[in-house]
Amino acid sequence: MHRRMRRIATALATVTTTLLLSLSFSATSARAATHNPVVFVHGLSSSSSSWDEWVAYFKADGYTASELHAWSYDWGQSNVTTARQLQTKIQSVLASTGAAKVDVVVHSMGALSSRYYLKNLGGTAYVDDFVSTAGVNHGTTVAGWCRWLYTSCNEMYTGSSFLTALNSGDETPGSVSYASYWSNCDDALTPDTTAILSGATNVEVGCVSHTDMNNDEGIYEQVRAFIA
Repeated sequence: MHRRMRRIATALATVTTTLLLSLSFSATSARAATHNPVVFVHGLSSSSSSWDEWVAYFKADGYTASELHAWSYDWGQSNVTTARQLQTKIQSVLASTGAAKVDVVVHSMGALSSRYYLKNLGGTAYVDDFVSTAGVNHGTTVAGWCRWLYTSCNEMYTGSSFLTALNSGDETPGSVSYASYWSNCDDALTPDTTAILSGATNVEVGCVSHTDMNNDEGIYEQVRAFIA
């Protein structure tokens, strides 16, 4: 009799543990499903490490490492080449996470390859929110120092054929939600308003340096709220 009671108690404990683990897993999955994975795209003379602070902020706000994807690319190559690599990266993220769409957050020249992907490579089907911080969306004459050295930099120079094509027609295509955050004292953008995108939520953040635009905590909070 006592053995039977012990077996019953053991069986109940096993069922209870299994149920609790199942509920815990379901709750975790439900929380994870509330976030689109975020793909971060850096700019000229930079790398994935430029997003370290924001990645830490996202984690503190409940994002998991599997939902945050900062990657590096050869920033001297054509933005068209980078756009194709971004296309591959996003498909990989979607496959690994099971998500239907990602959010894309970019800095500086990263806006050009990302927007090319959205406009020309079918990216609007896979991106929910697009956020540009200090994006060189309409070019800058500051790129004159490197336009003869790097293809990407030449494409970024004001009036380039790349920019003319990129900004022809709809600057914010598809059903993607677009936002552009820009500073009124950005010495890398001439003029500062080159960052503004027609059809986007354009936010002037005050005087923030170009290199601080994608690690400033206040701007992060606005970006996080936009993609929520």
